[in-house]
Amino acid sequence: MRLRHLWLALALWGAVHPMVHMLGWLAGNGWSLPGMIAAWQANGAVTGLSWDLVITAVTLTLWILAEVAVRRNWTALLAIPATFLIGVSCGLPLYLWFRSRPI
Repeated sequence: MRLRHLWLALALWGAVHPMVHMLGWLAGNGWSLPGMIAAWQANGAVTGLSWDLVITAVTLTLWILAEVAVRRNWTALLAIPATFLIGVSCGLPLYLWFRSRPI
């Protein structure tokens, strides 16, 4: 398996696996956005992890923007909404998949 295929497989796994848990939580808690935000602040460990993911997502976004400006690989910008709408576990390997294509 080529590394490029591994990036795509990780992006798919990073989209599906966390979403199963997220959708299960949402279904069990009435699809409450305020409830989800409260859960992200339930204790110090969860709050720390939440901030870790936010900082990672912002950093990845800046990296994507900087590299797209140089490489002109415009389709790689799709990794930004994937990062914020699905998660870093999808956005980072998706970006690496876009980045690894021959240009």
